[in-house]
Amino acid sequence: MNDHVPSRSGLGRPGLGRRQFLTAAGLTAAGLAVTSATGSTAAAAGLHSSRGSRDSRSEGTALSGAFAVPIDGTRHTRTWMAWPDSTAIWRSQLSGVQSNIALIAKTIAKYEPVIMCANPASAAKARSLCGSSVTVITTIPVDDCWMRDTGPVFRTNGPGALDAVGLNFNGWGNRQTHANDALVAQRIAAYVGVPFTAADLIAEGGAIEQDGAGTLMATRSSIVNDNRNPGMSQAQIEAAMCQAYGASKVIWFTGIRNQDITDDHVDATSRFLAPGAGLVQMPLATDNDAWANDAREQYQILSAATTAAGGPTAVTKLQGPDYYKIRSTNQNFVASYANYYACNGAVISAQFGDSTADAAARATLARLFPGRTVEQLNIDSLGAGGGGIHCVTQQQPAV
Repeated sequence: MNDHVPSRSGLGRPGLGRRQFLTAAGLTAAGLAVTSATGSTAAAAGLHSSRGSRDSRSEGTALSGAFAVPIDGTRHTRTWMAWPDSTAIWRSQLSGVQSNIALIAKTIAKYEPVIMCANPASAAKARSLCGSSVTVITTIPVDDCWMRDTGPVFRTNGPGALDAVGLNFNGWGNRQTHANDALVAQRIAAYVGVPFTAADLIAEGGAIEQDGAGTLMATRSSIVNDNRNPGMSQAQIEAAMCQAYGASKVIWFTGIRNQDITDDHVDATSRFLAPGAGLVQMPLATDNDAWANDAREQYQILSAATTAAGGPTAVTKLQGPDYYKIRSTNQNFVASYANYYACNGAVISAQFGDSTADAAARATLARLFPGRTVEQLNIDSLGAGGGGIHCVTQQQPAV
């Protein structure tokens, strides 16, 4: 495709990194200043001195009777999304991204309720594009559409018990303005009427995958990073992650720093299917760039990893597309089948125009999620912005 060598092994191309063009509007003095104003730094978020203390749990499943984050594919009460309306962030891409967000919302709404958080000035357009099946509210202001990163991480504790934890979103290390997005998690928790706790670290939902039974996976590049957690050791960060998610073990990947705005979120490459079962999107055999090698490393590490309970991990390969065969020619494009969203009765994934790879991905997801409909959507505008379907959704698990 032109003279660009495929990169990100089906997850991006060389040049400006994933979502990197979005930072131009956000890396201003005003953008950086919102951190202290909105409480997204560790101090302003109320992160206390015990953030580095490891609790006494031993490696095993999530603590009995404690709140824990279920795996994504458990039954949901609803899906939360956010409506983008900033031309400062999206520029000429805004209309296409809004259409993609509306398509995702309408598709999920066939299977479960969807609540879209929109700013008052853009609510009418959101309602017009999303249709009556999607509930649009204006009481939770937003800066952008990445609800996976800004929204609350809901936890359960048996029948009827639900709370939420916030990961203290700071604009991916102060790379984008986030005055509203830093408050989305606690505002949604208040809207739902559940207790809210700020985690003892700064991260994003797309940076952490959970199996619902005590095991997490993440890239060091995204979380063990001074732009999120300055002065914290990996051990301290791991303890905070486990406390927030009700887990006891983290499988770490190296990841890639400073090549995309997220510093390599795990949910674009590796996902949990169940305790002891994972999925990794793989590059073409001919791809040898940093992203391809990152994916191969994630596959190797996850395949050799044990769960919190001590069992093995079976890993399925999900083949990524050929970048010379997809529709988009955008150098920042993220073509991640792995960034799917498992909702009630369906798996919502992307298709990119490589007909062979698209069909193979559909077949793989159908096999991995028996009994669920696989919906493949053209979200090329969102992919050009560096994200996917999982990135713009946040589930509220049923209790």
